[in-house]
Amino acid sequence: MPNFVYTAINENGSQVEGTIEAENEKTATAILVNRGLIPSKVVLESQFASRFSMNRLMDLVAPVRAPELILFTKQFKTLIKAGVPILNLLQVLETQTENESLKKIIVIIRQDIREGSSLYDAFKKHPRVFSSLYCSMLRAGESSGALPEILERLIYIIEHEHKVRSDIRAALQYPAVVFSFLVLAFFILLTFVIPKFVNIFVSSGLELPLPTLVCLKLYNFISHYWFVLIVGSAALIAALLYYFRTEKGRLMRDTILLRIPILGPLLIKAAMSRFASIFAILQSSGVPVLESMGILSGTINNAAIAAEFSQITERLEEGRGIAGPLKAARYFTPIVINMVAIGEESGNLDEMLNEIAIHYDSEMEYAMKKLSDAIGPLLTLGLAAVIGFFALAIYLPMWNLTQMVR
Repeated sequence: MPNFVYTAINENGSQVEGTIEAENEKTATAILVNRGLIPSKVVLESQFASRFSMNRLMDLVAPVRAPELILFTKQFKTLIKAGVPILNLLQVLETQTENESLKKIIVIIRQDIREGSSLYDAFKKHPRVFSSLYCSMLRAGESSGALPEILERLIYIIEHEHKVRSDIRAALQYPAVVFSFLVLAFFILLTFVIPKFVNIFVSSGLELPLPTLVCLKLYNFISHYWFVLIVGSAALIAALLYYFRTEKGRLMRDTILLRIPILGPLLIKAAMSRFASIFAILQSSGVPVLESMGILSGTINNAAIAAEFSQITERLEEGRGIAGPLKAARYFTPIVINMVAIGEESGNLDEMLNEIAIHYDSEMEYAMKKLSDAIGPLLTLGLAAVIGFFALAIYLPMWNLTQMVR
């Protein structure tokens, strides 16, 4: 008999999911009712899997850009604030949206919600468009009853991160172009220029200096093993991408990134800003602290920092307050810990958290400028090193040849 995927409401009013074996959909529904459940969705397992696969494929083929996502979220917030029912709201958004991929996703989300899914469950099926942060914020809004306020903060976060990414891209544009030409010049000199000079130097009986010998060895390796080099590089990149998708891989990657000078502190400041701003919203909305920690762990967007939340939650369950567990965590800064402690003592935790978010937003702008300023000297240093290396490889033997002729 075929399997059916179901979503239902149990006697406690909680939503449950699972699979059931039955002859057809009608029989599966009857079995669930006999078990004391109220079915909201019963779908054949093969159809459910194909729908999910199509969702992922559609999200991958036609990605939704950040400005389109920001506009969608703003319209979503406005309609929610106006009290428009969710199904009508999604129908309006479907009409207003110009991106065909997003339009189709809204249709699927509306169908899922009609069948009984929550906003969080419906949106999380499209991870290419709606990040874990986005879905976790929706879950926080649903659980707190303050969805318009949380959407307002979500809009700010998306716009802020889009601006940061745009600034990073703008800062890296010039270095990327220079680096590309540098690599191209390196291979041209190594494969076309250096070998011709080496032939002249060898035919004259000169003893080649070390830089020239290194260039010659590199040329021989590339000319004889170029295929192995390309395949090996592609295999290494594919293996790293696959590993970084695993839990251990993400943890290792994010831990390494946090230890890189300039970049690491920037990432920590971004995480602290996000932690404080979202935690402030959850606190002002009345979400319990333990539930807030579960939501926050999915919104930090850094596996190394998110891993600390399990230890924080354990200490919170022991009744140690919030500042104490944060102090024992690895990446939380003294400013965050002290401000949270003051907020706990004064009863104004959400205000203190907002102050932390504002502080780290300004700190991030300064850190971005510092990163941008550091790129220029590093690039100049690398350029000088490559040019100097090839200059020595060519001019040292030429100098020796001139001395020999004299």
